[in-house]
Amino acid sequence: MKNTILYCLAAGSLALSFFFERAPDASATARAMAAPVAAEASLLPALTMEEPTLVANHGGGTPVEKPAAPTAAELAASRDSLTYHYYAQTLGLHLAFNENKDLLRTVTDWIGAPYSYGSNSRRGTDCSGFVTRVFREVYGINLIHSSRAMFSTTKRVAKSEMETGDLVFFRRGKGPIYHVGIYLKDGKFAHSATNGGVMVSSLNQPYYHRNFYAAGRVRAAKAADEALVAAVAVPKED
Repeated sequence: MKNTILYCLAAGSLALSFFFERAPDASATARAMAAPVAAEASLLPALTMEEPTLVANHGGGTPVEKPAAPTAAELAASRDSLTYHYYAQTLGLHLAFNENKDLLRTVTDWIGAPYSYGSNSRRGTDCSGFVTRVFREVYGINLIHSSRAMFSTTKRVAKSEMETGDLVFFRRGKGPIYHVGIYLKDGKFAHSATNGGVMVSSLNQPYYHRNFYAAGRVRAAKAADEALVAAVAVPKED
């Protein structure tokens, strides 16, 4: 008799636990999934609005003016700002927002490519191979795959007058030039190093400071940069 009562109690407990067990709230799950979409949509401007409109002031008094949607130019400027901030953070630079974005983007895309002597692809590249690929992709200029040949075909630039896109050359003592990189800004340059592949380094690092030899400017690349800056500076007509 006692065992029968225990069996009955156990069966009742099992039935109650099954009754109160319930599936996750589907509506809550749906709301959680929709939240990022709603947040993103809330950030999008009302592009259909062209002029400010008056909306009711629920606290009473004069209606308040609802701001007009940003113009296409303002949206483009905002995107440019975000892009420059991304490159600045990724490359460790302080940008003036008038640098060549194609150059910054291309260098950023190459960061992390491993070192490979005699090669010039993202699967592996040496220092001069990296420079030739960047100049071909950004400026459409074909440089010789040799740091010494690049040095002989560039215009000398004082270290204090280096600009973004100039080349920086290195040699040990009175030996031949053995390394080349692309100057970016703030004393930093992009290059493919034997001990880490494509990276950004500082000319103030003891090794590079000691072996820095000269800076050179590719005339065609400089002309392309100046044309780009001039095009950006000229206001567009409505």
